[in-house]
Amino acid sequence: MTVERALRLIAGLFLGISVLLYFVHSPNWIWFIAFIALNLFQSGLTNWCPMMTILEKVFKFKKSCC
Repeated sequence: MTVERALRLIAGLFLGISVLLYFVHSPNWIWFIAFIALNLFQSGLTNWCPMMTILEKVFKFKKSCC
């Protein structure tokens, strides 16, 4: 699995869990959803994502070749 694919998996998982927690537990989980959205936005602008760095260095995921 490439780092890009793992990142999309993690972002989707975090969003799904936080939306569920928003409805079931507390409306304050909207701030976590906003944080994920802001991080994805800055990642699109700068082409750098902290989670990708973590996945590459800690979990040894590889970037896609093309």
